[in-house]
Amino acid sequence: MARVSKGRVAVAAAACSVTLIINIILSHDLVRTNRAGLELIGNAEGCRRDPYTCPAGIITDGIGNTHGVKPGTRKTDQQIAQDWEKNIQAAEECVNQYADGKSLSDDTFSAVTSITFNAGCAAMKKSTLFALLRQSEIRQACDQFPRWVYGGGKLLPGLVHRRDQEKALCLKGVYQ
Repeated sequence: MARVSKGRVAVAAAACSVTLIINIILSHDLVRTNRAGLELIGNAEGCRRDPYTCPAGIITDGIGNTHGVKPGTRKTDQQIAQDWEKNIQAAEECVNQYADGKSLSDDTFSAVTSITFNAGCAAMKKSTLFALLRQSEIRQACDQFPRWVYGGGKLLPGLVHRRDQEKALCLKGVYQ
């Protein structure tokens, strides 16, 4: 457990294991996103038991969860897995509905689910990336990932790295 200095008092920041949460989710067999996609999302988001404010200024807990976050409430591995699974399923539904997700390879689908999880369905469903996927222009759609590197109106280096990884996973699905 990491120690964070808050004034004169040292407070324990409770991290959790992304790998453990992924294993819980994969054991349920309720998401299509593959291990590579879950690792990409989980490692980019990080895993925290306690609520925090993300770089875009949104209160968050678990693995990128922004729904029903209660300040001061620490979550268990099971709660984090349950929240994340629901959030992944929502992103997958968006990809299926607005980006012809069922026709995508698992790697491409997982990459597109990752960006949708991060940017939100409302933004992605009207994006050029999704429009290209609906037109079966998969390679061109993969080239759209680097455009999505802003959060809270500013360029975020973490998103630059994440989008590079998503683009690589997306393209891996093209060449399978």
